[in-house]
Amino acid sequence: MAVARVTKIIGSSPRGWQEAADEAMKRANKTLRNVTGIHLLEQKAHVEKGKITEYRATIEVTFILEG
Repeated sequence: MAVARVTKIIGSSPRGWQEAADEAMKRANKTLRNVTGIHLLEQKAHVEKGKITEYRATIEVTFILEG
């Protein structure tokens, strides 16, 4: 029987939400092992002078704990 854990990560990008989610996943893969999936929780953007300057994606990463 496996036990999983979920952690929340926020990624950002100047180009779009997909890249922001990719950046979050890239960072998760540096320290987490046995990642089995993600859940996109929300998409936000930082705006300056009426233009989006940064896209942000909040994801939950699910990974199996080693025993």
